Amino acid sequence: MKTRHRSNAGRWLPAVALLALAGPAVANTLNQNVSWTIDRAGTSTKYRVVAYGDSIYAGYNGSVSNAAKYAAPTVDAEYLAASWGADIESVRRTKSGAVAKDVYDNKIVAERSYMQAASTRVVTFEMCGNDGLQARTSFKGQTGTCNYAVLDNAVNSCRTYVSAGMDFINANAHPNTRLKVIANLYYPGYNADNVQSSCRDASTGQTVNLRDRFLPAIAKMNYAMCNSARLKGFQCADSFAQYMGADYDSNGDGQVDSDALRYVAGESEASYLTRITSTLRSTLRDANTHFATSSSSFDYIQSDDVHPTFTGGTVRAGLWGGTTGTGAARYTSFAGGKSPIWNSFGHERMGWAISVYNPATP
Repeated sequence: MKTRHRSNAGRWLPAVALLALAGPAVANTLNQNVSWTIDRAGTSTKYRVVAYGDSIYAGYNGSVSNAAKYAAPTVDAEYLAASWGADIESVRRTKSGAVAKDVYDNKIVAERSYMQAASTRVVTFEMCGNDGLQARTSFKGQTGTCNYAVLDNAVNSCRTYVSAGMDFINANAHPNTRLKVIANLYYPGYNADNVQSSCRDASTGQTVNLRDRFLPAIAKMNYAMCNSARLKGFQCADSFAQYMGADYDSNGDGQVDSDALRYVAGESEASYLTRITSTLRSTLRDANTHFATSSSSFDYIQSDDVHPTFTGGTVRAGLWGGTTGTGAARYTSFAGGKSPIWNSFGHERMGWAISVYNPATP
């Protein structure tokens, strides 16, 4: 029997949220900063996870005043608290609607003090999603001859600021930092993009399939993230593989789909692109229906068809300030390194993907 789970988050963006997230300008973005400490019984030792990013790490749920308490970085904090037997402070410095340059300039660089604290043990970031979304919107609106430059520009901006972000974190994170990790992009709207463009290709004179154009662009961004991570001392939590591939072998190649789709350290960009856009393309599935088995699935994407689903409630984050709070862990131990809901919600899956790189000791 198919099992579908959706977050209890709000489903429709209020008008003010649409205005807040409508465009690339800084004025059209929304700071959603949260500090939440996983308070483990019997200890006062506290370490810090610092997360920089856009609406994904923010835990955006359609509201301008609150966000998911257990966004991916805070999910990871629960894993760390259990592993280390310590309190873990999850600091999320995020800006919903921000493109990569904005995340780099106004979060990673401008708010570097958060990763410079001596208690910092993990620094993680994600970016580029809004570069991709804005390029997609621009391309969808084109008529006449297709201009593919908008997609190329998004890819190039992503490459530039992912590399710059890693360099800056390497130079500025406290020496006590044990893990640096980036989360790459899943493909929101994978099914919805399986339509023809309104513009026409200059060479063929025909319309083009939107997904055929967007998938290689996302793959190029993801390769840049994971390969830069390899070269610059970061780990790469492959959200694309975790969201877009089933947790069983759907094509009989002897590999679980979500494992087969993962970036392979040292592979060339050409090899990665071929694997994602051709060889294993038949295994890609819209993350609204993430298959745990051949007969059961979970919904990883909220009804806006962009942001990850979550559970565990919300905290204040947005126009009226952020939350600094403390609470007991939902789970105090993890059999096999996985929570009981590790693959049931989008944020739980991303938090687990980060956690597999956690060092055994602080």
